[in-house]
Amino acid sequence: MNAQRPRYAPSRRALHWLIFLAVVAAFVFIEGRENFDRGTPARLAMVQAHFWTGLAILALMLPRLLLAFSRPAPAVSPPLPAWQAVPAKALHLLLYAMLVAQPLLGLFTAWTDGKDIFIPFTSVALPALMAESESLAHQFEDIHKLVGDAFYWVVGLHVLAALYHHFLRRDDTLRRMT
Repeated sequence: MNAQRPRYAPSRRALHWLIFLAVVAAFVFIEGRENFDRGTPARLAMVQAHFWTGLAILALMLPRLLLAFSRPAPAVSPPLPAWQAVPAKALHLLLYAMLVAQPLLGLFTAWTDGKDIFIPFTSVALPALMAESESLAHQFEDIHKLVGDAFYWVVGLHVLAALYHHFLRRDDTLRRMT
């Protein structure tokens, strides 16, 4: 059946690109907060937007994972040799793990640091599901930053691989997702 339908389903393509946009937004918000003085409403809004973008990524990852593991990806044409197929699968699994871990680590950091995550456009905060702990907050924040730095490299490798497939190998890897 996949040979007859060489592209990913529209739902999978939509989730892929929505998550991509949300990751870009999360980056813009967290880096953009530096343009505002600490304690200002604008900086708080940027941080809250970062939190909510992370939660959106987490929410989008649930259907993405369900689709990824319930329906096989359309076959690459021409097929990949094993020495490329295995690392490609590993890279996708790593991306999925990071896209789930990063928002969770961000939540854990906020909760253990005593930071409120407000429902957008309200003064109502989500309940914290972890107790405040300065030492845990620092540990979660350090891991969140480390995974975030590694994530840029993994995403970069993902993009380079897609370009390699499209321009050098000339297969349909990239076209399946666009």
